[in-house]
Amino acid sequence: MDRVSSFDEPLKKLLGGATAKVMAEHLDLHTVGDLLHHYPRRYEERGKLTALADLPLDEHVTVVAQVADARILMFNNGRGKRLEVTLTDGSGRLQLVFFGHGVHKPHKELLPGRQAMFAGKVSLFNRKMQLAHPTYQLLDASDADEATEAVDAFAGRLLPIYPACKQLDSWRIAKAVDAVLPSAQDAVDPLPAALREGRGFTPLPEALLKVHRPQTKADIEDAKARLKWDEAFVLQVALARRRYADTQLPAAARRPVADGLLDAFDAKLPFTLTEGQRKVSKEIFDDLATEHPMHRLLQGEVGSGKTMVALRAMLAVVDAGGQAAMLAPTEVLAQQHHRSITEMMGELAEGGMLGGSDRGTKVVLLTGSMGTAARRQALLDLVTGEAGIVIGTHALIEDKVQFHDLGLVVVDEQHRFGVEQRDALRSKGKQPPHLLVMTATPIPRTVAMTVFGDLETSVLDQLPAGRSPIASHVVPAKDKPHFLARAWERVREEVENGHQAYVVCPRIGDDTDEAEGKGGKKAKAKKAAPEEEGDKRPPLAVLEIADELRKGALAGLAVEVLHGRMHPDDKDDVMRRFAAGDVDVLVATTVIEVGVNVPNATAMVIMDADRFGVSQLHQLRGRVGRGSAPGLCLLVSEAHEASPARARLSAVAATLDGFELSRIDLEQRREGDVLGQAQSGVRSSLRMLTVIDDEEVIAAAREEAVAIVAADPELEHLPELRTVLAALLDKDREEYLDKG
Repeated sequence: MDRVSSFDEPLKKLLGGATAKVMAEHLDLHTVGDLLHHYPRRYEERGKLTALADLPLDEHVTVVAQVADARILMFNNGRGKRLEVTLTDGSGRLQLVFFGHGVHKPHKELLPGRQAMFAGKVSLFNRKMQLAHPTYQLLDASDADEATEAVDAFAGRLLPIYPACKQLDSWRIAKAVDAVLPSAQDAVDPLPAALREGRGFTPLPEALLKVHRPQTKADIEDAKARLKWDEAFVLQVALARRRYADTQLPAAARRPVADGLLDAFDAKLPFTLTEGQRKVSKEIFDDLATEHPMHRLLQGEVGSGKTMVALRAMLAVVDAGGQAAMLAPTEVLAQQHHRSITEMMGELAEGGMLGGSDRGTKVVLLTGSMGTAARRQALLDLVTGEAGIVIGTHALIEDKVQFHDLGLVVVDEQHRFGVEQRDALRSKGKQPPHLLVMTATPIPRTVAMTVFGDLETSVLDQLPAGRSPIASHVVPAKDKPHFLARAWERVREEVENGHQAYVVCPRIGDDTDEAEGKGGKKAKAKKAAPEEEGDKRPPLAVLEIADELRKGALAGLAVEVLHGRMHPDDKDDVMRRFAAGDVDVLVATTVIEVGVNVPNATAMVIMDADRFGVSQLHQLRGRVGRGSAPGLCLLVSEAHEASPARARLSAVAATLDGFELSRIDLEQRREGDVLGQAQSGVRSSLRMLTVIDDEEVIAAAREEAVAIVAADPELEHLPELRTVLAALLDKDREEYLDKG
């Protein structure tokens, strides 16, 4: 069998149809290679028993323990039979229960003193932990042949515990791995020999053997070090090749000109740019001046001045004869950007109009809900080049939108855009335009290197002068209802002092009873079963809370609502009135999360705060304290004091450092949600590597990858690496990396 094909062998050839089907459907394992890369989650030592004292409720667990006693009990007047087995391991005890016809075999086998491996879901019965009908494997079988086998398999060895599913236990997976393990010899090694030897890595076939069947703990460490490197390195090579390919594309260099729009704009700024803004602007201007398209990610906390940096880049491109487009995820945000940019530019945004500056340009807005006449005029201004800057939603991507000479695309809040949308806009330039992607979600460096690895990264990490600190507190509504009453008093006090407030809820609460997710997407709110009502009630809703506040705690104040399913004109009207100070309290969903800028808003109350992610809470909180008065953010929660949800909220209340919070967020959620569905190519290729813990590995792998691609962009001298890349980058993943 040749070297590659044994890894591509379908599992059903080696394991039989039934097992292969379960592996494919429940574990997404289809080939020998897939199974060899399905690594153990942890290892049990023979004789060392899992701590029964720390079993997690409602989780599928595997334990090694000894039978302390077993007894059959009758119930239902002798018609029903149940076998209760007590396990012990020195740290605690655990009850097993078998019912009906299922009691005969375990009753014979699970005798006091026997040791076995058990797997099942931990439940609570009569306040005691139990496993109902667990599957098990004896570790000290009485039959001589079986005993020899059991000793061979387990004595003195570390038992691999695999990520399993209800239909397939860890040890059945272990048996399947045994069947395919000889194929590990055929593994194609992606690491160039010089790199492998230079870093003293174990050869790949050996690493696979060691990870699945370690003799010692040192074997496990050896294998992990090697396998993590492979994952990081192959991914970073893919990204380095993408960046290299981008540098080969042609683009028009856009250099700022003296005494142009940018100089005129800078001259009228009422403040000086922060050092960070100057540094990042220089990185962007250097990129714009090259004849290859810029691909840059601009990260900055809410309010760190990203829009100012982006606007200056757009003005430089207009000075150089090109046009700039800013893509925003929602109409509210597009309108907000258009308003704030035209205000910042003043007469410079009125090129060709009466009272406009002779150095000015037109700044147009393009959204789906615009009237026909305004839309026609905007399209005309774009195709003739009258408009140097356009701000819009995905309406910008439609076929009928044509540019005179598109030089720069700025994408706000990257994670809300499909890659196809970004690509479609990029294809509107005569040559590929420069690309600047902005995000206010702080992304830890390693995630940026992995998820946005095809973009160079700039970070704005200081807030402009004049931004006020935000005090954050958790309000435990269930334990201390008077704290919630005090929260509404604080909102009233802020309003009496001439300020305004936001109240954020997870759900809209209209007839369709749906929760509003990120970006205004609709997600069904979970209906609680009556018995769980106390714990699992539906999330609080905007319309209901607004109604309660108007009649109760905030009676007499101007309370308005804002959510994603309102008509765009109504949304804009509410936002305008809120910005003008006519509305005291705005009760909203997360539509206010990005871009809404009302410096007079000083207080925010987030209802059901535990239903939001850490980074999202931080993002929402950034809406207050934008002026000279200090901000206040109250996180209302009914979560129990000792719960993980409360720990998350306390972390948010304890720091304003978004990067620190994004790290906490990532540690709690692991990579899955952070890399997101759009990044599934990355996610499904990471099995051993954890983006949060392996920063050094990722950074070192990136460095090696860049050097290798610079020396041999087509990897002509590294056929093995090319083979592994081709396997990783099947069509979907290739496209994902292609579009970033």
